[in-house]
Amino acid sequence: MERFGFSGDTRQPVVLTIPGLNNSGPGHWQTIWEETRGDCERVDLGSWASPNRNAWVTRLDAAIREANGPVILAAHSLGCLAVAWWGALQSQAYGWPVTGALLVAPPDCDRMETPETIGGFGPTPRAQLPFPSILVGSRDDPYIFFERAHSVGKNWGSQFVDAGHAGHINADSGLGDWQFGQSLLERLIDNAQEQASAMRQMRPALPMAQQERKAQRPTLHP
Repeated sequence: MERFGFSGDTRQPVVLTIPGLNNSGPGHWQTIWEETRGDCERVDLGSWASPNRNAWVTRLDAAIREANGPVILAAHSLGCLAVAWWGALQSQAYGWPVTGALLVAPPDCDRMETPETIGGFGPTPRAQLPFPSILVGSRDDPYIFFERAHSVGKNWGSQFVDAGHAGHINADSGLGDWQFGQSLLERLIDNAQEQASAMRQMRPALPMAQQERKAQRPTLHP
């Protein structure tokens, strides 16, 4: 793993889509992205109807490690909590191998009325994520209050984006291929590529700087 954040990897980032409870069906934007874009692959977290936090985080970790190139995560609902727990439990350098994440409609797992099926993902991690992220919240999401979504994004260090009245931002929201979401994803991809380019430009100067420091060291005589 690189000491620096972005590794300067020249490969196109792979987008790992991470669904929530009960997986994402045919009309979901994640499914449509996988069918229409050439860079999206779904992470099979297993146990979709009865999710287990540790199992989901373990499977997500395996998918990230197996990815052929830099990784951007596109998570929905409970998948966002899996990402947050992965970020809290793993010790990746900032921005590598995960170079960014689009986090859409995370549920509030800390409310008293939280269903038991997702309660095991609480308490919601408060640690800042070790990569740039965008959190998208809806004003009428039945699974989290808008203000709470904004607070979660602040804890995670995410840029917060107001999706308006879009429900849970899922298939029932009628978003189709969700062009607005794709524009946010492209923003993360562009940022990852810019950071990689900057790192590549820095690297030729590093050996020279090291040689200069070595030359400046005093010579020890017996």
